[in-house]
Amino acid sequence: MNTLLQVTDLRVAYGGIQAVKGVSFQVNEGELVSLIGSNGAGKTTTMKAITGSLIPSAGRIEYLGRDIRGQGSWDLVKQGLVMVPEGRGVFTRMSILENLQMGAYVRNDAAGIQSDIERVFTLFPRLKERRAQLAGTLSGGEQQMLAMGRALLSRPKLLLLDEPSMGLSPLMVDKIFEVIAEVAALGVTLLLVEQNASRALKMAQRAYVMESGEISMQGDAKALLHDPKVRAAYLGE
Repeated sequence: MNTLLQVTDLRVAYGGIQAVKGVSFQVNEGELVSLIGSNGAGKTTTMKAITGSLIPSAGRIEYLGRDIRGQGSWDLVKQGLVMVPEGRGVFTRMSILENLQMGAYVRNDAAGIQSDIERVFTLFPRLKERRAQLAGTLSGGEQQMLAMGRALLSRPKLLLLDEPSMGLSPLMVDKIFEVIAEVAALGVTLLLVEQNASRALKMAQRAYVMESGEISMQGDAKALLHDPKVRAAYLGE
């Protein structure tokens, strides 16, 4: 199995505080891997370091066998490493369709782009109905759909999802996880950071548990789902 992402002894400091303390993990081609943990565990900081918006103080981040530390998000998107950030980051003053087109800015195959837009509209019929509507007028769940759709337009090899269910209604959470399963079925490799530990572990093949900037547990996601320590700490049991 090919390793797409290998993170080794990653350390990230914020103003003298060590937020990530020697984290190591990997994501293999075709996998859905979950990174779970409570607020402040360092999950989002890890994602930002991988995607180039934070510079690590130490460690290696290898994507497709190459160290990508210091590369900008623009370059990484061109290489197929794409993130849907916490908070979605849609272009609020642009329409749904324009947002999707922005996702394809690294491409120049007009027919392929149009075909992928139609595929996103099949995944998210609600976006198709409102394709001319400004993104800023959408609900939180609809914006999350749009952010995921826009990421798919860049044809990712590895898609990083940071807290995709945060702040959404239970019905919308169900829809977002349905779509994550469909994206995985398309063959996209996924790294999912998610506070909803139960949903994340049920969906993933492997998982890592992060506490206080360190990986405290790792292994088969279904095994972790039934681990008493995980159930007590993250599933309220």
